[in-house]
Formats: sequence, structure tokens, C-alpha cells
Amino acid sequence: KTIAFEIAEQMDAPPDLIIVPMGSGGTIYSLWRGFREFYDLGRIKSMPRLVGVQSSGCPPIVNAYLGKSEETENPMTRATSIFVLNPMRKDLAIKAMRESGGQAVTVSDQEILEAEQEIARMEGLFAEPASSGTVAALKKLLQESLIERDENVVCLITGSGLKATDVLQALSKRRKVALLGAEFSTKEKILRIISKKKTYGYEIWKDLGRTMTRAAVYQHLNELQSRGLISIHSEGGRRYFLITERGRQILKAMDEVKALL
Repeated sequence: KTIAFEIAEQMDAPPDLIIVPMGSGGTIYSLWRGFREFYDLGRIKSMPRLVGVQSSGCPPIVNAYLGKSEETENPMTRATSIFVLNPMRKDLAIKAMRESGGQAVTVSDQEILEAEQEIARMEGLFAEPASSGTVAALKKLLQESLIERDENVVCLITGSGLKATDVLQALSKRRKVALLGAEFSTKEKILRIISKKKTYGYEIWKDLGRTMTRAAVYQHLNELQSRGLISIHSEGGRRYFLITERGRQILKAMDEVKALL
């Protein structure tokens, strides 16, 4: 909510439009509340329109906003900080967009990657994928004539690209190979941590050195579970992860391959 206060205080007048990445939906709703409070207090004379953006690989809030009942098949996105299948504040996010006169849009992971490169080149900022999606959304809104070119727009950059370690590989010339290697490397690290002890998500995140978001860690855990490499055991209200026999076989095979190399 204080982001709204900062924007209002740093600009002569509220922007016409603010583009916000959406995961759980909490940020865009909090922004709306912040501007609403300033408006009710007479600190600002108008409310900005709020535009929420999600990756087309996982857009539950956008789908609900547009009235689409079908779920996205095999949801997946590199923008891990907004990779939320069941957003807790979906209805509140929709309320913020509707009552502000805004809208909801999706962008592809490729558009996000191109925006990351453009932000780095033009502004010298290393933005995380979710944040870069706001710039990708701005380009899309302009191309589809959904906003005017003379409007004052703020794209909210909520996090650094250093939170998403695979972005560095993705921006390199050999990004496809490097990205695949980074993904397997992370999964192997997680699998080896779980092979040594019964553990849980937060502890795994700490064992990895806190080099990625917790959302990214849980994404890897979900994929390892779907492949039958780990299992979940509930105890004392906490979910613990255990390696399966298949998981141990995979690690053994990887060790044998490394020995040959």
C-alpha cells in the first residue's frame, strides 16, 4: 500500500495507468487501497487505472477477470514469483482492476525475456521476469491500441533479476542450453538435500543459500514430485519431503555418468 503513497508523493499528479505483475493478487489490491485512501483524504484528485499482468503460461486471475472458466493446461512460466495456481486474493485483484477502470492482460515468456533485455539495455536495470512482464504488457497495450501514446504510465518493477538465477543464462547467447543446465542443476541440488534428511520447503530454500525465490523452490519440488522422485509426508501440521526409490536411482545414475566424464 505504501508504494501507492510513494508514487503519489513523487509525481505532480497520479499517473494515468499503473501496470502491476500479479501472483496472489495482493500487490495490485494494496495499490488500489493506497490510492483510494489518498483520494478520500483529498491528497490526489484522480485515481490511476490499474492493469494487472500475468504470464500466459499461468494466468488464473486474468482468466477469472475475462470470465474464462477453463483452466490452463499444464501451467508453467519462467516468471516464478507470479507462478501461483490458486491466488488467495484473486477476487480482490479483480475488484481493484474493475473499480479503477483498468484491465487484465497476459504476456508470453518470450515477450517477458525480450522486455528483460530491453530494460537492461535502455535503463540499466536487471529486473526479474515477473517485473519485466509489466513492460512487455505496456508494449502489447500500445500495439493493440488499448491505451493512448500520450498517457502517463508507471510500470512497477517489484524485484531484481538476481532473485531468478536462471535469467542470467537465459540472457546469454546460448540461453536454451544454459537454461536447461541450470534447471537440472537446481533439481539435482534439491534432490541431494532431500536424500540426506527429511526436510521441508523453507529449510530447502535456506540450504540452497537463498539464491532464488521460495516460489521457484516450490516449483522445482512440484516437478520432482510429479516425476515420482520425491514424496510428501505430513507431520505436525508441516509438509515434509522424502526421496523415493526412483529418486535415489536417478541420483545414482547421475553419479555414474559424472564418474565416466
